[in-house]
Amino acid sequence: MNINIKATKITLTDEIKDYIQKKMDMLEKYLGDVPVIHCDFEVELTVGDQNTGKIYRAEANLDVPGELLRVDKTEEELYKAIDKVKDHLEMIIKKYKGKKLSQKRRA
Repeated sequence: MNINIKATKITLTDEIKDYIQKKMDMLEKYLGDVPVIHCDFEVELTVGDQNTGKIYRAEANLDVPGELLRVDKTEEELYKAIDKVKDHLEMIIKKYKGKKLSQKRRA
């Protein structure tokens, strides 16, 4: 899967790129024969108030036929935010495929 990775207020290292690529590649088994038109992934460092400190935000946009699957998560650790995005995107893909399958059965 070809992923466009964007980083805001954070240095995008090869380690972060590889981690994102690895997590998004895990989703291909759930996609099956669903073609991915476009995939964007963004990581960002946001600064909360003085009590919360640094907060990382990870966002994934997966453009599939007929729909845009979007997930946005915030966490205190970058890798945890990426993991949560992957897990939530997995659930959304399953729901999307179930909806498409039920539409085929009705036709």
